[in-house]
Amino acid sequence: MTERFDVCVVGSANLDLVATVERLPGPGETVSGTGYAEYPGGKGLNQAVAAARGGARTAFVGAVGRDAAGTALLQVMTTDGIATDHVAIVDEPTGRALIGVSSAAENSIIVVPGANATVTAEALPPATVVLAQLEVPVDAVRRAFTAARAMGAVTVLNPAPAASLPDDVLALCDIVVPNEHEVELLGGVDHLLALGVASVVVTLGARGAALHTPEGDTPIAPFAVTPVDTTGAGDTFCGSLCARLAAGDALLTALRYAAAAGALCTTRAGAVPSIPTATEVRELLGS
Repeated sequence: MTERFDVCVVGSANLDLVATVERLPGPGETVSGTGYAEYPGGKGLNQAVAAARGGARTAFVGAVGRDAAGTALLQVMTTDGIATDHVAIVDEPTGRALIGVSSAAENSIIVVPGANATVTAEALPPATVVLAQLEVPVDAVRRAFTAARAMGAVTVLNPAPAASLPDDVLALCDIVVPNEHEVELLGGVDHLLALGVASVVVTLGARGAALHTPEGDTPIAPFAVTPVDTTGAGDTFCGSLCARLAAGDALLTALRYAAAAGALCTTRAGAVPSIPTATEVRELLGS
């Protein structure tokens, strides 16, 4: 019998090359770095790790290259208990993200897709929630959400990096989780709700988030933490949200958990290394 997963993430896996600086450079400017590190990352991998650390049986659909970075990322998935049966190994190099992080915890990111551009999502394992972002081709997202709807899964889209999307793709989404800039590129909250999206969750950084539904709007309060690096916080929010939805939590309860997880993520450096466990999140919720 085929295993049914709580969460299936369709998305990117990157090796993050992170330089720390006092301040991010402006156009044409060179600044001296204060440190350098390499971390596993990519929006898809970050979200899958967040779902797995949130207690969800998680599968990943994506692609890595036949290189040392690809091998390392597959090991990260295995270590966190993420099923890799649907991860393709291709001739393109594994994706990279070039990240600058300032002393004020602001970041600047350049993503080179590599193997991620080959993701097709031709086959999807059975899952309760299917989560995708936009670091893989839009056609792969369309195909994944069509299959997800056919299996009765909840579809969750994090429309990042920011891009305009065809209405037919948006209409396949049950929940859309954009930031303030991304939601405008999608035509705004009212447009998304008119297409049949059940819930739009706009993340607001340090100000928390806002839930928009046809019934009205609800603020999601932030958690007060001292940020070190905001890389991966939005991905942690999305993966944690899906883990709790798959566990049967009501949407507002799941959003409160996701907000706590995203806040904790900012208190450590790196994307995957900073993603908290369910125990850590519940400690913050309890406090």
